[in-house]
Amino acid sequence: MSDPQPVLLDVTPGELAVITINRPDKKNAFDRETINALSETFDLLARNTDEVRVVMLRGAGDTFCAGGDLNWMKDAATYTREQNIEDAEALAGMLYKLFHLPQLTIALVKGAAMGGGSGLVAACDVAIAVKDTKFRFSEVKLGLTPATISPFVVRAIGPKWAKALFATAEGFDAQFAHMIGLVQYVVDTADELDDMGEYVAKLGFGAAPGAIADAKTLVDDVAGHKIDHGLMHDLAKRIAHRRASEEGQEGLTAFLEKRKPSWME
Repeated sequence: MSDPQPVLLDVTPGELAVITINRPDKKNAFDRETINALSETFDLLARNTDEVRVVMLRGAGDTFCAGGDLNWMKDAATYTREQNIEDAEALAGMLYKLFHLPQLTIALVKGAAMGGGSGLVAACDVAIAVKDTKFRFSEVKLGLTPATISPFVVRAIGPKWAKALFATAEGFDAQFAHMIGLVQYVVDTADELDDMGEYVAKLGFGAAPGAIADAKTLVDDVAGHKIDHGLMHDLAKRIAHRRASEEGQEGLTAFLEKRKPSWME
């Protein structure tokens, strides 16, 4: 019997894509095959914005993602420096592709999100977690550092908390993850996780897809930038472009005519 596919993709007629990390017997931990499959899936979705407007990411079984597979990390200990760089770049590239997807991305998190699993959470636009979910940046306990996930985690929780949690590998729950900004919503049960996911997806479908992509880029470009005349001039050009765009014209016309815009029909 062949091994099951490590990543499943289901696209509904309603333009929702659900990505499932499908290694429940390994707590959905990463190995090279899983990383490559996720990377290929993100490439596919990025090329199909007309067919997919919202992306959900979840884990099969009772765990979101336990981080790196121990056998994969054991094999990496035998790699040359060049092989290790190539291997790490595959993980870094996969996270980069997730972070830069033009669609609204939603992480549905339960059980545990350890190490790289927490990196996936940080790379998504919205994260929803069951309250008893366990989080940990555990790399230093193995003599490693959370290098490839660090840009996304630091953006999500800030340098002070990132330094504390990276250096101590302290575990925390979903309520704490919410407090520091790693997740936006906390729910009591797995059923409520699905309900909240549907709620956020519905919000995404109520917005123009091109505007969502531009809004995501806007945040990346503005974050940490000095508020000066140059920035404000650039932002004025962006909103002028949006007003003149097909979506902008449709949205404003629909509002004035008291009807739903085309992307909600």
